[in-house]
Amino acid sequence: MVIRVVADGDIGKIKKGRCNMNEKKKKSVINDKVWLLISFCAAMLLWYLLSLGEATGRSFPFVDKVIPSVKEMIDRGAFGKDIRSSLTCVAAGFGLGFVTALPIAFLMAWYQPVQKIIEPWINFIRNIPALGYAPLLVIIFGVGQKPAIILIWICTFMTMSITIYQGIKNIDVTLIKAARVLGANDFDIFIKIICPATVPFIITAVRLGLSAALTTLLAAESTGAQAGIGMRIRSLANSFESAPMLMYIILLGIIGLILVKVVDIIERKLTGWQERID
Repeated sequence: MVIRVVADGDIGKIKKGRCNMNEKKKKSVINDKVWLLISFCAAMLLWYLLSLGEATGRSFPFVDKVIPSVKEMIDRGAFGKDIRSSLTCVAAGFGLGFVTALPIAFLMAWYQPVQKIIEPWINFIRNIPALGYAPLLVIIFGVGQKPAIILIWICTFMTMSITIYQGIKNIDVTLIKAARVLGANDFDIFIKIICPATVPFIITAVRLGLSAALTTLLAAESTGAQAGIGMRIRSLANSFESAPMLMYIILLGIIGLILVKVVDIIERKLTGWQERID
């Protein structure tokens, strides 16, 4: 056995190297915050300039008019009700989409007859805009949250099932062949190779599914809904109330950012073994 003696000078160099790395990390964090501030200021400047324009001023009222509209909608009793209704629809529709997309994607990847039967219809339906069949769901299920939830379910299912299926199909076949050579059966291959290798694709599918849920929300609540952000935006647009309408649009974007951050945290927990480029 060879034992390498580390000199005091080497230890000093190692500590110095670690300090330099920590300093670089701190600097990168500061730089990110600065860039975020610059981006925010640029957006606010653009918003201010649009509010001054003759053609755009009415559509983009500035902060001084948008913020009071929050109190106005609270006084109407609509603000909290709309948020609860929309979050319920998104959560229920996305949840149903995920729990149905996951097994269907695995079945399509594992059994060719299932893929041949289901995939063409998924590709057909997901190319139809949600507004195209939203009225059909209202006719079937009536007004309220039910058609909105089902519409979000359909759209998120289409997005996530194809994403997960493509991810499974792109798993390195060499890993599966090597496992079979070592005597692994289908169950072992599924649990120990397919599932871990599919996690990054499932996370991607969740991210795309949440985006699809939020974009579908407007179509889902624009037809037959009695409350919700989408219904309120349509109602305010019809009455040309641009300040509260813009407030609801910004609120939808904030909800989307929060959901993205939550998915990022989950991704770091589940795929910590992956290399990332910052």
